[in-house]
Amino acid sequence: MKAVLSPNQQSLVDYEYCVSREPPDDPLTIAENAAWRLAWEQPQFSAHTGVSTAQRLITVSLLLVLFSMSLIAPRPSFLVLCWVLAAFFTVVALFRCLLLIAGCYAAWRARDAVPDSQRRSDAELPVYTVLVPLYREPGSVMQLITALMQLDYPVNRLDIKLVLEADDIATFTAIQNLKPPAHFEILRVPPLAPRTKPKACNYALASARGAHVVIYDAEDIPETDQLRKAAEAFRAGGPRLACLQARLNYYNPRENWLTRQFTLEYSMWFDWLLPGLQVLGLPIPLGGTSNHFRANILRGLGGWDAYNVTEDADLGLRLARQGYQCGVLNSTTMEEANCQHANWLRQRTRWLKGYMLTWLVHMRRPILLWRQLGTGAFLGFQLFVGGTVALALAMPAATLIFILGICACGPAAPEILTSLNGIIFVTGLSVTVICAAAGALGRGHYDLLVEIVLTPLYWGLTMLASLRALWQLANDPFYWEKTRHAISGITPPLQDAPQAM
Repeated sequence: MKAVLSPNQQSLVDYEYCVSREPPDDPLTIAENAAWRLAWEQPQFSAHTGVSTAQRLITVSLLLVLFSMSLIAPRPSFLVLCWVLAAFFTVVALFRCLLLIAGCYAAWRARDAVPDSQRRSDAELPVYTVLVPLYREPGSVMQLITALMQLDYPVNRLDIKLVLEADDIATFTAIQNLKPPAHFEILRVPPLAPRTKPKACNYALASARGAHVVIYDAEDIPETDQLRKAAEAFRAGGPRLACLQARLNYYNPRENWLTRQFTLEYSMWFDWLLPGLQVLGLPIPLGGTSNHFRANILRGLGGWDAYNVTEDADLGLRLARQGYQCGVLNSTTMEEANCQHANWLRQRTRWLKGYMLTWLVHMRRPILLWRQLGTGAFLGFQLFVGGTVALALAMPAATLIFILGICACGPAAPEILTSLNGIIFVTGLSVTVICAAAGALGRGHYDLLVEIVLTPLYWGLTMLASLRALWQLANDPFYWEKTRHAISGITPPLQDAPQAM
């Protein structure tokens, strides 16, 4: 049953659609399907209903139990909470250690590079669709088009779609002024709610010509041979390999304190933790860009969830639930590290809110999820996706325990709290140091090793973002906080930029 359009949406019948090449069907119908297809066909996988009634009741019940216990027996209740937090931090820390070891093994056995003798000729390569959703990105257009024009892939087998919101005149004008080549197509998405990146990607997917599809962001600079590597990896990986996640890193890692911390985090995440998940056969929550897909599998799954603000992570879980595999591609896409604190906070709030929503959506029927994933993958999902969210949310309580451990009075409390602080902070900090150091060493960022001592300050920002994410989840779960790009003072590593006409 289709949703009833709002009066604002109904007014779109008078909207004059403008693209550089018309899609095969009515734009409004395509936009409606882009927004609602997953919710219509597989509502159990869509976030459009938000937090379920059962989940709300369980949450309220747990909070009432905790509140009642704190009134009846405050001291024992507090100590139990402390030990639960200590156990949780310890388990998550050990799991990340396991992922790091598995990631090291993945690096040792890496076989992604294909000898020249095995590479296909240009005529044998499949058509590749490149989707780039853009919104208010006029400052990134020149860099983006330059990066895409430098891709080492035959032009007659490239299908590049720059996907804009219909009212984004500034970005549309910036692209038009550069006069990109004929294999670039501008798609302008009618303004149907929700106005999110996944809806724009679904809209473009309807007219994608490629056997493979990749998503890039406005500021991305992929390695020039990334599409060739992905095409060869798909051919070698078999039909169940549905997605390849390229590694992400930054071209401005030393711009300021925030970019240095962000680089340590990204290097750890994409170079070690995600490959570790692959080695262990656990679901991989995809990153927001440089995801390469088999187009037929992506369409069969219903595309992206237009109502999930981390549609990438959600899609990685849906692929795993259907028995498909995701891999990590040994190729890097360089991005712009967020160098402004307010901008970083908006971005991280959206990421954490999306992880919360993804966990809630897939835990609507936990027994079914367990049966589809298997015990190991089910636990991996809890520790990696659920654990990432819980870790961020637990930081305020852990900080409180740390303060009380120093200031508490009484004969037994200081000793107990000090022991718990030792478990929480020593194990957590040790694992963070080890993983961050591995990330820095793997990328050759030896000078960033000293920055690890400031990581607890970075945790403070993450803690603030987690509280904002929780508030937004309760009040505005589908709100997409826009991340500003092209704000770095570092020049991207590109040459031969196209000239405006």
